[in-house]
Amino acid sequence: MLIPASSTEYLHVPVTGPPGVDLTGAPVRIAVVAHRDNPATAEWKTAAWVDGEARLLIGPGTDVVLARGDYRVWVSVDPPGAENITRTAGHLGIT
Repeated sequence: MLIPASSTEYLHVPVTGPPGVDLTGAPVRIAVVAHRDNPATAEWKTAAWVDGEARLLIGPGTDVVLARGDYRVWVSVDPPGAENITRTAGHLGIT
């Protein structure tokens, strides 16, 4: 995905859980980072479920203001049970 730095919009991340597990009631977080390491605790932001996707408002006027550059998008879901699923979800370019 490629968006301008001046845009404030929702970042949508599709999330697929195991068969028979409804993730939409589970806590979900998104991190947008400019490095290759796993996100630090402070880089995770609480996201919301909308139509089966996690979404987070990014851009000017939000908690996630991004300068021009290339970013990695991560998603973390904490479903019922022992698992806490964390995955890279793609790349985001800011122009």
